[in-house]
Order: sequence, then C-alpha cells, then structure tokens
Amino acid sequence: MNLKFVVNDYILVWNLLFQASISERIHTFKQKMWINYKRQYNDTFKDNALILRDPKNFIPDDDTIYNIAMENETFEQVHKATEKFRLEILKTWDENKKKALPELKDILRIDIKPYYVLVVDPRLDVIDKTVPKGGKVNTIVFGKKSNDSLKTMVELVYEILRRELKNYQEEYKEIVQAVIELAILNEFHTRISKNSHYLTGDPSLKFLKRQIYPYWLMYLGATPEDMLSYMMRDKIAFDLDHYTYERQLSKVDIYTFIDFCIKNQKHIVKINELEII
Repeated sequence: MNLKFVVNDYILVWNLLFQASISERIHTFKQKMWINYKRQYNDTFKDNALILRDPKNFIPDDDTIYNIAMENETFEQVHKATEKFRLEILKTWDENKKKALPELKDILRIDIKPYYVLVVDPRLDVIDKTVPKGGKVNTIVFGKKSNDSLKTMVELVYEILRRELKNYQEEYKEIVQAVIELAILNEFHTRISKNSHYLTGDPSLKFLKRQIYPYWLMYLGATPEDMLSYMMRDKIAFDLDHYTYERQLSKVDIYTFIDFCIKNQKHIVKINELEII
C-alpha cells in the first residue's frame, strides 16, 4: 500500500462549504456566500465527485466560489491547520510503515492499490470514500483525528479497506464489515500496538464478530494448540471442541475468507457459546 498525503485546496474548500461548520467565522462566511452567490454555491456541490476523479488536474467550470474562499483570511488559518495535520499523519505513517505494511499483507493477503489521501481539517470530522466513475486515481478524503496518532493511522487504513471492499458481496454487507473490523481495527491494531484491541469496533457487530472469531483465528494460522493464548490475549472464549478446524483457511486471502463466512453463515452464527472472559 503506497499512500500519498496531499492537501488539495479545492476539496478543502468544498468540505468547508458543505460539511458542518467548524467555527462561528466559517459559519458566517458560508452564510454570506450563500446570500451573495446562491447559484454558484449550488453549482459547486457537484464538484466533489469531479475533484475525486482526478484531484491533481481538476479545474472548476466556475471558480468564483473557490477564489473568494481561498482569499479569505479564515481559509488561510484552516489551510495551516490542515497542513499541520497532514504532516502529523505523514510522520506517523513513515515511522510505522516498515512494520505495518508486512503485517497488513500478512493479514489481508491481497495487494492494495496506491492511494491519494486528500487531507482536510480534522475538525471537520469527515471521511469520504466516494468512488467516482472514471476515476484516474484512488482517493479518500480524510479529516479525522484521535489523541493517539497510531489509532489515527489504523482508522485511515480501515477506511481504505472499506473503500476497497465497498461493492464486494453487497447482499452480505454486515459479514463483510465484521471481517474488515476483525482485520484492521482488531488484529492489525493489536499487532502494531502490541495491545489487544479485539473489544473495539461497532457495537452492533459485536455478536457477529464473536461468532466469526474462532474461524478468524484459523484464517490467521493459529493452531488448535495456539487458540487458548489468543483467547487470553483478546478476552474472548470459546469451546474449541465445538468447531471443526478448517486448516485451509490459513492459505486463503481476505476475499475468500469472507466468502467462506457467507457460505457457512447458518452454521457460524447459530453457535452461541462464546463469552467475554
């Protein structure tokens, strides 16, 4: 996975205009723009997908709104805050990618295409995984920050994988989402932080993830003898005697594992002996 972190002025302006206001000054500015340039403001809304299609070469049909916004003193302050956030993420990624990338490949067993990470002010609290038609590059808009820089990086990788699998097995999106969480928010985060994060994620997926967990350990290559140490690590218990050890899972990729869960979901989900230690 090759990530390029970029501050794109057009996508930054677009998000300032169409996401929730991050300050009173931004809110006042947006109101004035709406009153004075209502038609141009409305027309600008469609630009989001166009920017994401080819952010480096995007040229607006009408740059009135963009020019006014970029000349505003408040935008300069937001731009500085965004650039600071970009450097923080870049530093964390550069410091950890030598360790993180092999772990990610070991967990997913697939190659993820290069991505442009279009960084916006983290006060926007926004992540945009829009997949534009005819996109020339893979893009994700990221403006979400945690007090833990490593957690911010994990969140970014998680959202990229969600984008990669966005249209995969759409009929079974809960299973897909549960496996993505197990892969990134749980196992990947656990490996790079050396602390278990298996009790984190979407609460609505907690039960499903616990049902999949024994097979997930088989996918990771844990032998029956290893299972107890994993259970102790992650504070999730199950009776191994109730499961057929699926040795072949350790040799498949994340897509095939999802397919396995879907194919065997009636058997997997009906098991209810799992409990938190």
